[in-house]
Amino acid sequence: MIQLAVFSLLLLHCTHVCSFNLDELKNYIDSHQEDYVLTLRDWVAVESDSSDALKRDELMRMMKITENKFNDMKGHTNLFDIGNQELPNGQIIPLPVVVTASFGNDSNKATVCIYGHVDVQPARMDDGWDTEPYNLTEINGNLYGRGASDNKAPVLAWIHAVEAYQALDMDLPVNVKFIIEGMEETGSNGLDELISKQKDDFFSDVDYIIISDCGWLSRKPALTYGTRGNCYFFAEVEGPKQDLHSGVYGGSVFEPMIDLIGLLDTLIDSNGHILIPGINEAVAELTEEERKRYEAIEFDVENFKNKIGTDGLMYDTKEEILSHRWRYPSLSIHGIEGAFSASGSKTVIPAKVTAKFSIRQVPDMDPPTVEKQVTTYLNDMFAKRKTPNKLKVTMIIGAKPWLADVSDPLYVAGRRAVQKVFGVEPDLIREGGTIPVARTFQDVTGKSIIMLPIGGFDDGLHSQNEKMSRYNYIEGTKLFAAYLHEVSQINKS
Repeated sequence: MIQLAVFSLLLLHCTHVCSFNLDELKNYIDSHQEDYVLTLRDWVAVESDSSDALKRDELMRMMKITENKFNDMKGHTNLFDIGNQELPNGQIIPLPVVVTASFGNDSNKATVCIYGHVDVQPARMDDGWDTEPYNLTEINGNLYGRGASDNKAPVLAWIHAVEAYQALDMDLPVNVKFIIEGMEETGSNGLDELISKQKDDFFSDVDYIIISDCGWLSRKPALTYGTRGNCYFFAEVEGPKQDLHSGVYGGSVFEPMIDLIGLLDTLIDSNGHILIPGINEAVAELTEEERKRYEAIEFDVENFKNKIGTDGLMYDTKEEILSHRWRYPSLSIHGIEGAFSASGSKTVIPAKVTAKFSIRQVPDMDPPTVEKQVTTYLNDMFAKRKTPNKLKVTMIIGAKPWLADVSDPLYVAGRRAVQKVFGVEPDLIREGGTIPVARTFQDVTGKSIIMLPIGGFDDGLHSQNEKMSRYNYIEGTKLFAAYLHEVSQINKS
């Protein structure tokens, strides 16, 4: 009788540990949402601005807080030193460590790796914030603070999802790994090299990679399957040995600014059509399947226009606007260095001016090819001006686009998880911006990748009054908990 009772208890314990109960997880997450908000408040309070060398100690503290959180959860944690950073003044300062953590090592389970970052963009009250940017403030269900949406709340939501399984003594359906960096906002210094070095170590048993550093397009949940790359150029025109007085020399010299403006005018027409030969020809053809996907996406053109604050857009239909934001290249002129831009007037002819512009990359464009096309074209256009001034073209960023297959099992699992938590079919969307680490993961590890966002379409990333809604934070935690289970069913299905 005693042996039977013991066996029954063991059986009950095993059944509880091994079973998946989404409702139980949801209830636990709901009952702990105040704890989650408090944790987010603590994380937002750390001014982990990776662009400000004077705040490097704060960034280091943020990485330590992240490590401590994983240690409290009994994860197997490692810190990776990725070297130093040289500042423009020649000063050398250490880069923040990359924190990794592992939960579970069952060879019979799939292993997912979750990428995130805990550094943030700069923020000050006098930038136009309505609340203190590093003091998480809740107003009408929105949690305002720098880094709330980008990317501290999503990182914490993944952590909370794992914690919920642990607290309920539920067996994690998959092995979970984390890789958290602190330099994403300034180019992920050292991360590519670390990923390459760890290909056959940390990533050796990883089956799938998950990135939650993006947002929804509307109030409807979404899965992101593509991002544009970016080729960023400097075009420098240099003329006389020093700045000149326009009254004394104007009309007798070839002015670098005039040459540069003339060059910029040859890059793109008033309809947004890029004039550089070979750029548009490299773009992958729009398929009927993709076109229909755009038709199904929830997107309000008028709301989009009003949010920007413009009287008109370059295209009229939802499908045209989305496709030109996501799957076609765009060329943007960002500024001119060396030109007079202060208040007041100054009658100067700048001796050297540098234009800064970028071309967003899409499949099947290739950055080295684009670099050659742009350089050749600008030199040809410059030669036609017959000016004695000198032109120098430099590509300083060459990030490739990333595109996933929406029929991949990771995306099938994502749709199931969204349906179970939100009760709707998610939109399948792409991002117009660039998340270089996605392409790095794809090229180096060869693993399947999904972008699973929980951020809102109106979160104001990089802007004043950045926020994460309480709803997205809590329901996003439930989504992540459900998604881990759905990934565990991939091989079975």
